[in-house]
Amino acid sequence: MSETRTAIAPYLSVRRGIDAIAFYKAAFAAEELERYEYQDKIGHATLRINGGTINLADEFPEHEKEIGTISPDSVAGRTTVTLMLYVDDADAWFDRAIAAGAAVVRPCSDEFYGRHGRVRDPFGHVWGLVTLKAPAAA
Repeated sequence: MSETRTAIAPYLSVRRGIDAIAFYKAAFAAEELERYEYQDKIGHATLRINGGTINLADEFPEHEKEIGTISPDSVAGRTTVTLMLYVDDADAWFDRAIAAGAAVVRPCSDEFYGRHGRVRDPFGHVWGLVTLKAPAAA
């Protein structure tokens, strides 16, 4: 496994991949590790966000049988996965994502495990922004 990869990484299908990379840089301080363009689309990109990696590509509906995915835009903006992003300050990350163009799914609130809010990015993917509580002293 390359040093730029984590053991497991989500692979997002999007429309407007070039815009998606720009959004993730603005919203989540993503670092672009690699990008392969195909015509006017992203064939593959790898981004590092807060120490983890995600991959993304523009959807290619004509190849869905071989690729296995389409973007949330192709299914009325729905998704079956939430990406959990564990951060040092859920409210700051939440506010930055909203300022970059994400939509509020659930505002940040205190939960038994810490602080948690959810946003939907402009490409249909839902992100949970979580700051865990410090473990109780033994």
